[in-house]
Amino acid sequence: MPSPLSDVSASRTPEHHRGTLDQALPGGVDPSLYNHDLAPTKREGRTWSAYNFFALWANDVHSLGNYSFAMGLFALGLGTWQILLALGVGSAFLFVLLCLSGFMGYKTGVPFPVMSRISFGIRGAQIPALIRGGVAIVWFGIQTYLASLVGNVLVMALVPATQPLAETTFLGLTVLGWACFTVLWLIQVVIACYGMEMIRKYEAFAGPVILVTFVVLAAYVLSVSGGEIVWQPPDAVEGGEMWREILGGGALWVAIYGTFVLNFCDFTRSAKTTKSIVWGNLFGIPVNTLFFGVIVVVLAGGRLAIDGKVIASPTDVVESIGSTPMLVLACVSLLILTIAVNLMANFVAPSFALAALLPRHLNFRRAAIVSAILGFVILPWNLYNSPVVIVYFLGGLGAFLGPLFGIVMADYWLLRKQRINVPELYTTNPQGTYFYSRGINLRAIGALIPSATISLVFAFAPSLRAFSSFSWFIAAGLGAVIYFVLADRSRSYEDVSGEAIAIESTH
Repeated sequence: MPSPLSDVSASRTPEHHRGTLDQALPGGVDPSLYNHDLAPTKREGRTWSAYNFFALWANDVHSLGNYSFAMGLFALGLGTWQILLALGVGSAFLFVLLCLSGFMGYKTGVPFPVMSRISFGIRGAQIPALIRGGVAIVWFGIQTYLASLVGNVLVMALVPATQPLAETTFLGLTVLGWACFTVLWLIQVVIACYGMEMIRKYEAFAGPVILVTFVVLAAYVLSVSGGEIVWQPPDAVEGGEMWREILGGGALWVAIYGTFVLNFCDFTRSAKTTKSIVWGNLFGIPVNTLFFGVIVVVLAGGRLAIDGKVIASPTDVVESIGSTPMLVLACVSLLILTIAVNLMANFVAPSFALAALLPRHLNFRRAAIVSAILGFVILPWNLYNSPVVIVYFLGGLGAFLGPLFGIVMADYWLLRKQRINVPELYTTNPQGTYFYSRGINLRAIGALIPSATISLVFAFAPSLRAFSSFSWFIAAGLGAVIYFVLADRSRSYEDVSGEAIAIESTH
């Protein structure tokens, strides 16, 4: 039986036509669903190796936010082996989830907003894409602001005369803060405008820099403490409470990456092989996370041995460095790190999401600029300083991420068993596989709403606080189960490659 897409191609679409982005489009695709940044990538010529995925995680695992989280476990009463066990359990789960998500990108070659069309329909896919993109835009602004604080320290260390600029504020931010924020914002925009290949190269450069930086910081702390480390925090927990904190810490480690497991296909669509994904994830997640845990113990336990203080972030160590050259090098490294994390976690997702929203008008570069402007105009420092915004807005949106992951995974792996008709992800033909009901799969929406609602209850209800650490797992499991029950079993699934409409990975 001929594909509905072939009928569209024969009756309405010439062999090639030009979209409003002045790019030649292959026959049979609809310009409201396709441009060269949303198209599947050709298998030949893909550039992401195991090292590239390892470097990606070398940057993200060692983010300042993750260090604050892990040092928080120390403050909660977990000692060395408990922290390493919590991170080990979490990273083992995360490794499996990222491989499942990553294999989808490798097989289909499509970014997350297009991948979502499989489960949610060609129009309904805007819902998960915009939820993921919306969270990322806010965090892009916040992370850039946090990096600007490091920039403030760097500038004042190099040019002490700028101190007065750090005392005058405008719209909630100091003049020096505005300058540092704007410069860092521009650097990220320039890198992103060169596309995914430039992001790959930057991540590959930044990964070793970050690893060396934290080894040096750990060595600095050890030298100041005389090699002494406090292995247990002052108020160590024991028994059942200890195991709750360990399991909760492991679950939260996975939840931290609840955004990334969704759109990991944005990166793996350019993977050379599935082995590249597996080996990159293996050394980048479980192995690298345990190394990260050792650094956490040295920084937190070493600083505790020095002055009895439980630090909250590596920046506490950086600020205590008396040597100006060392302080400058540490600040520069932390800025390199934050830019790398922001690009991969908070820039790529909204850029693809906005490109999918208006593919006739927005390619990746234009969408990246729009995302960056949105991340600027929201004045993220004011959001960061508002607990209500952080807890309820971002927490509320985050409650949807678990169900989205569960629905997409259940559909791809359990129902379709990897059988995807890639060309039909780009057709508006009512007979197309992913048209559903006017482009929306109401069954997926029917699974999303109750599972996200339950996730919100677990996240915010005081009486369920003991389960809040596991809310992502609960929500993902509910999303998968409810969708699996509601899914239309009468459909047949066809596996069709997207090579006929694919573009070069490094276009």
